[in-house]
Amino acid sequence: MSIALAGGMLLCAQSKDTSLTDQLENMSVRSIGPPGMSGRVTTIDVVRNDPSTIYIGTASGRLWKSTSGGVDWNPIFDDQASLSIGAVAIAPSNQEVVWVGTGEGNPRNSQSSGRGLFKSMDGGKNWQFMGLPNARNIHRIIIDPRNEDLVYVGVQGRAWGESNERGIYKTIDGGESWDRILCVNDSTRVADMVMDPTNPNKLVVALWQFKRWPWFFKSGGAGSGLHVTYDGGKTWEERTNENGLPKGELGRIGLAIAPGKPQVVYALVEAETNGLYRSNDGGFTWKLVSEKNIGNRPFYYADLYVDPSNENRIFNLYSVVTKSEDSGKNFDVIHPYRGAGVHPDHHAWYIHPDDPKFMINGNDGGMAITRDGGNSWRFVENLPLAQYYHINVDKDVPYNVYGGMQDNGSWKGPAYVWKSGGIRNAYWQELYFGDGFDVVPEPTDNRYVYAMSQEGYVGHVDTESGETRSIRPTDDNSTQLRFHWNAAIAVDPFEPSTVYFGSQFVHKSTSKGANWEVISPDLTSNDPEKQKYGESGGLTYDVTGAENHTCILAIELSTLKKDLIWVSTDDGRVHITQDGGESWRSVESNIPGLKEGASMPQIKASRYDPGTAYLVVNDYSRNDWKPYLYVTTNYGKSWKSMVDLEVNKAGTL
Repeated sequence: MSIALAGGMLLCAQSKDTSLTDQLENMSVRSIGPPGMSGRVTTIDVVRNDPSTIYIGTASGRLWKSTSGGVDWNPIFDDQASLSIGAVAIAPSNQEVVWVGTGEGNPRNSQSSGRGLFKSMDGGKNWQFMGLPNARNIHRIIIDPRNEDLVYVGVQGRAWGESNERGIYKTIDGGESWDRILCVNDSTRVADMVMDPTNPNKLVVALWQFKRWPWFFKSGGAGSGLHVTYDGGKTWEERTNENGLPKGELGRIGLAIAPGKPQVVYALVEAETNGLYRSNDGGFTWKLVSEKNIGNRPFYYADLYVDPSNENRIFNLYSVVTKSEDSGKNFDVIHPYRGAGVHPDHHAWYIHPDDPKFMINGNDGGMAITRDGGNSWRFVENLPLAQYYHINVDKDVPYNVYGGMQDNGSWKGPAYVWKSGGIRNAYWQELYFGDGFDVVPEPTDNRYVYAMSQEGYVGHVDTESGETRSIRPTDDNSTQLRFHWNAAIAVDPFEPSTVYFGSQFVHKSTSKGANWEVISPDLTSNDPEKQKYGESGGLTYDVTGAENHTCILAIELSTLKKDLIWVSTDDGRVHITQDGGESWRSVESNIPGLKEGASMPQIKASRYDPGTAYLVVNDYSRNDWKPYLYVTTNYGKSWKSMVDLEVNKAGTL
């Protein structure tokens, strides 16, 4: 039996062959859900003359299509090389032509990257790779309404470092060749772009200088700005403070053009003081409309939409959705942070150009549809898009699956059921809210679980009564504890009431979290230069715990040898203790080819040999995209790289 995660769905698989390679090659899977809470929708497009045909792209659940107006959905991108979708666009002149840009355009710490551009000529039945394999994140695609072969693509590039693939790309031959028609520098990405519907040669583009480190991010820089072309990208004019935009350094800019009156253009501008600006002459000159109630986290939300029947009616997407009837001078909340059955944190929106009462909202919890102008919304309950950080199982028959999801809490559900109708959404139980991470059932009584949310908040949960007890370790007023966004937890296989938790220290409780003791020194580098996460954001202060660094990421206890514990961190440290924490030995210097400071999200102890462990190293957050996997068979004294090794066909790995 195996459990895997694919496209936002938990998948169970079984194979009769004992060979590991055969199990992987011959694995058959089935979805066990859950779609009831769904996951982040990043982009939406609808066939204009057939609004029952809808395409949605997702942060890590690929691309979906409905031909029933959102009642039934089918995944149509599962055979392609990317889980993450940043942009989807239907050719206005040919509804069978669909373009997809992979890699979402919201550069949070858990952003997923893509593998370039794809095109379908038959409504998503078949796909052809169309280039830009190193673009990583593609945020916008615009197709000329007169010519399906003329396409503009806005590339963000890597969030974690400089890259020379950023900018606006254009093809006039359906993707056979590409020209980069706008680029400022290797640190500046495409934040947004819009086309004048009455003059497809005119585009307004927002460029955004942004960089993320594992411990910090900065929005803003000299490369940010607003650019306009009137000749399809042959020449560009930059709009500056001389045209009414704010002085000084700019950050992310969201754009919207009024479809019914394209001389009206809006820009949501991140600057020293964030503001909403309006142009009444097609983007030549600008005037500040408001600096209040216009958004809260520009790096994550910068999307505006204008009602095609009313250029003064604006929808603004961020943690909530607000609507203005007076060009942005005043906004009313139409989707509050909680309520109305619509999840918060909004990233995608669609308004039908001929029927503005038909709108679609894409957010961190899936999508919702209205057909009455927003008076009522239907949450789509059959899109399994959840973004799992971790999964776990218990020993029940049938066994249960546990996991935590991005912004959708921690859940428990059955792997299979002995009743008709299969697994339903109602069979899944929410255990803990926030961004969900590890869920660990008690080994001897899975009525009780440890469930965790971001930044080390952890609870002991009674799954029957719902009673939850917060058990996050606290400091002793002398040392501030550092908990990673995705902190470490483990239950002792020899002492079921004993649990371990990670900050920069290893904390141990023999009372299921009621009391804690520290059993290690600081096992990280404790580098103060990587502990300035409290200043993150750049132009806009943004501190949520996502950039907490120099923290423990994994605690792994051997099931074969009592008191044998492995620990790995987000800054390149690996330690082992064989006496339950009385003494610790660092072993990262024994790992060949390891870069100092690399993140180590997982270390797994062998179930067959106590001296063997496997270490996963991810360094993409420092712009190194190579895979790293190591094994030791002598308690960390020496390590071998497994990346180039063939998997042992006996299945012992």
